[in-house]
Amino acid sequence: MLPALSRPARRRALTAAAAVLAALGLLLWWLLPFGGPAPTGKIDFSTGVRTGVYQRYGELLQQALAADLPDVQVNLRTSQGSQQNLQRLADGVSDFTIATADSVDKFRKDGAPGADRLRGCARLYDDYVQLVVPQGSPVRSAADLRGRRVAVGQDGSGVRLLADRLLQAAGLDPHKDVKAVPTGIDTMPDLLRNQQIDAFFWSGGLPTNAVLKLSEAYPVRLVPLAGLVSALHQADGSTGYYRAATMPADAYPKAQRGVPVPTIAVANLLVTTDRTDTALTEGFTRTVINSRDRIGRVVHAAQLVDLRTAIYTDPLPLHEGARDYYRSVKP
Repeated sequence: MLPALSRPARRRALTAAAAVLAALGLLLWWLLPFGGPAPTGKIDFSTGVRTGVYQRYGELLQQALAADLPDVQVNLRTSQGSQQNLQRLADGVSDFTIATADSVDKFRKDGAPGADRLRGCARLYDDYVQLVVPQGSPVRSAADLRGRRVAVGQDGSGVRLLADRLLQAAGLDPHKDVKAVPTGIDTMPDLLRNQQIDAFFWSGGLPTNAVLKLSEAYPVRLVPLAGLVSALHQADGSTGYYRAATMPADAYPKAQRGVPVPTIAVANLLVTTDRTDTALTEGFTRTVINSRDRIGRVVHAAQLVDLRTAIYTDPLPLHEGARDYYRSVKP
């Protein structure tokens, strides 16, 4: 017959048993899938033109998602820009996209079919508006574009929406006072170098590779635009998403020659719809935030993705899955 344990010995034994149970519980927490099955399936991510920041960001995000969500196949689909991206989401063609806040607001205010189903996942980085002209051009402001050949972005792009608004803010009719050329950043630089256009508008993260390469091979400069912010804000509610900003002097060193350029910025949003699975959206949002530094080493604009501001996806409500992610990382 075993001797009875003393009271101190029993206490020590119970403490040891509790420690063992806690360790077993922690081990089970690591090994068992209490969070439910991992997301699976195929999703379509609508990006932008082949040489733009949206496309490069999408390529790098696709790689990060392959590591974080290995059972989810991500297909990238190039597009003409924000407005086409939103239409694809509304139509159910794509599952995720990037679009500027002003384009989202216009899409909703226009009452486009499916616009009420759009949901935000994250505020990403700001696009900077860039009006590029040859170094020797007489154009010193947007108002000086009167009568000139100006590339304004493809139909269905956020650039086209913004270019039209900027021209109107400068007192010009975009359909009458300039010779508008509807083309994208994939062709704008060559058209300028070949003197087929006098200027082009672009809105993108800094630096945009196509503009950077142009500035290194051909003498160009950037026209200040920040003076148009007040006129933009007076036009209608959607233009309230524009703010004055400054392109740092080292964004395009050869074009700026050490001088910062006052311009206009607008936020980019990661967008999905209420049709998208909650767990998938949570995982997608987590990867976007966690991959910031890796993607930012290549796409410098991505360095500005910030957990503290990502939750602010105005004018869109947060998707339930994105909300779950932000709650999980709340201090």
